[in-house]
Amino acid sequence: MTTLRTLARQVLGAFLIVTGTGHLSFARTEFQAQVPSWIPVDADRVVVVSGVAELVLGLALLAAPQRWRGRVGWVVAAFLVAIFPGNLAQWAEGRDAFGLDSDAARAVRLVFQPVLVAWALWSTGAWREWRRTAQSGSTGRPRRADS
Repeated sequence: MTTLRTLARQVLGAFLIVTGTGHLSFARTEFQAQVPSWIPVDADRVVVVSGVAELVLGLALLAAPQRWRGRVGWVVAAFLVAIFPGNLAQWAEGRDAFGLDSDAARAVRLVFQPVLVAWALWSTGAWREWRRTAQSGSTGRPRRADS
């Protein structure tokens, strides 16, 4: 894996650890503003659970052995997709948090979420691993031309 990918993976891991820590401490109230009003679970509980998940995923990005990094990338990407409704709800409901105090600022944040998903997949080599597997078939052997 290239130095740039490694650095990108480490930065994303550190970002998730800081964000997860914020969920559990200094930014807990701010994160509650992102919990959609239609979720039938206490907002603080959602913030705590997602914070723990971010800590675990951040640590996995930093510490997972090479052979697991692609899988970790897919899990991180899935998590980032799963929390997207929170960002969407913050925009749709006009909730201020993290200095996002206008519809335009909240909309910019929405655009950044797919960038994070791509970052997780690229920095862990998940895309490359998937393409390699798709080209060779699930057995790891090259596919025959007639299949």
